[in-house]
Amino acid sequence: MADYTYQDVAKMIDHSLLNPTLSVADLEAGIELAIAYDVASVCIMPYHMKRCTEMLAGSTVKPSTTIGFPHGGNTTAIKRAEAEQAVADGCQELDMVVNISKVLSSDWDYVQADIAAVIEVAHAAGRKVKVIFENCYLNDDQKIKLCEICTALGAEWVKTSTGYGTGGATHDDLKLMRKHAGDDVQVKAAGGVRDLDALLAVREIGVTRCGASRTAEMLGEARKRLGLPAIDVTATNSSGY
Repeated sequence: MADYTYQDVAKMIDHSLLNPTLSVADLEAGIELAIAYDVASVCIMPYHMKRCTEMLAGSTVKPSTTIGFPHGGNTTAIKRAEAEQAVADGCQELDMVVNISKVLSSDWDYVQADIAAVIEVAHAAGRKVKVIFENCYLNDDQKIKLCEICTALGAEWVKTSTGYGTGGATHDDLKLMRKHAGDDVQVKAAGGVRDLDALLAVREIGVTRCGASRTAEMLGEARKRLGLPAIDVTATNSSGY
């Protein structure tokens, strides 16, 4: 017998709609798919955030978007403005990218202030923040330092990747982040979790969220294994996670 319910796995998934080639029709179909499968959130391109919020109204799926995505090199003032716009458009969870260049330069005061600016805007509005490290470019010491900074600032999640770097979530990184982030900080995997067994494997590590584009396949398999009826949703989605 499975040691999870459908809701356990569905509410791990942030359905990703971030590929820049997705049309408006693709985005709308992706939102409908996310509602049908009752995932945790839809993470959508910022310009479509307001419409996403409208479409998700009345569902248990949260609207989310990105800040400083995907390279993290925006000025802090721009990241703050992006966060303010996202909040105004109804965003509940903000996935921000750290300034990777500053991390690699060990300018930790800048990195902390940059993350803090977004968290300040989000928390003032009662919203949550996921901080994206882009681990494929970092060493373990840098990842640990970021976990410590995010813990001190009260980020709700630390997140492995954008899905657009040279690599995604690895089990070693997820274990490292779970070990060094505070007890109140959750871990999100992004990039490379492409089927139900992979999702269940990272769940065992302690991951609570996963960025996914293969949502229908993963949750369709979960429903099959749990003996639940299939969900019939026709949607085009190729987000790039």
